[in-house]
Amino acid sequence: MLANFGIGTLVGDAEADALFADLIDQPALVLAVSGGPDSTALMWLVARWRKRQRRGPKLVAVTVDHGLRPEARREAAAVKRLAARLGIAHRVLRWRGAKPTTGLQEKARIARYRLIAQAADRVGATCVLTAHTIDDQAETILFRMIRGSGLTGLAGMARMRPLLMPRVEPPAAGRRRSAEPGKNVFLVRPLLDIAKARLIATLRAARIDSADDPSNRDPRFTRARLRALAPALAAEGLDARRFALLGRRVRRAEAAIEFAVAAAAAALSATEWSEHGPIVLEAEGFSALPAEVALRLLGRAIARVGDEGPVQLGKLESLAETLAAATAAGVRFRRTLAGAAVTLGRDRITVERAPARRNRVAMVNPAFRRGRRGKKA
Repeated sequence: MLANFGIGTLVGDAEADALFADLIDQPALVLAVSGGPDSTALMWLVARWRKRQRRGPKLVAVTVDHGLRPEARREAAAVKRLAARLGIAHRVLRWRGAKPTTGLQEKARIARYRLIAQAADRVGATCVLTAHTIDDQAETILFRMIRGSGLTGLAGMARMRPLLMPRVEPPAAGRRRSAEPGKNVFLVRPLLDIAKARLIATLRAARIDSADDPSNRDPRFTRARLRALAPALAAEGLDARRFALLGRRVRRAEAAIEFAVAAAAAALSATEWSEHGPIVLEAEGFSALPAEVALRLLGRAIARVGDEGPVQLGKLESLAETLAAATAAGVRFRRTLAGAAVTLGRDRITVERAPARRNRVAMVNPAFRRGRRGKKA
């Protein structure tokens, strides 16, 4: 997105060998190939790398047809033909059913990853490779800055992470979470430090065609509008390399903060941490922590015992500020967030599973509970 440096610099065999070296012992690799230039280059490079090895993983390319564009079937067929040339198995995955009218790109992304995770399970693969580039990294960091992300978001994309992130929605009442397919599959981005221009140049040199998805330039989508800003930002020196450098520095700071959080958890926990809690923290020591460390420790405890999905940063910050004020004033405190109840006692903070939702208003607001009793009487 935000850089066109390295034009004409091909990705050669030696560089490709280094990019994929840590994947050699995998039993199988799933390649997510849309047919665009980046993913087509990924398939080309991985196939050539695999042929240079005496042993290595089985390769399976998958293309997701979201059912949103009539050209998708033709593009999937083109990927299938190229995969056959390269000696790679290929499968088309289809996102079926009604499509949402809002948040289309995000919901399509979630559906795509679930389909790919299921495909990985079927072929016994624990790694799915995508063709995210340094340009995509820059775009992601800028997108998260605009959305008001915290430091974790500004670190950008990692080279490897679990393919399926935790569910946002809680399970239905009375039902336990089930182990869904793909939960042990990892998404790997081996091209994350490579410029898109270099991949395009590599394809041109190999005389390989790729598809063009017009939705990448559709101004209805935020990321497309950000791409339109790329030339102006790059002219001011804010190109993909600068964004990627920011991401690396934030990840370095993230590692230090997370180390401090782990140390604080070990020092202040009065109980073992379990999924159902309670988690008990020594209040005086907690109040002395740097604000970011205290915030993350509290968030980690809520995420462990809560049952309503990820903890929203803004709500966590508000709760932490109120907790700090209550601690300073020496008053009792009890609030719920993301399915967890946080209670400040005389000398400890307790984080435990919150009661059923219908009881939470009364728990948080005793006056409401008294009013209800009075009305009933």
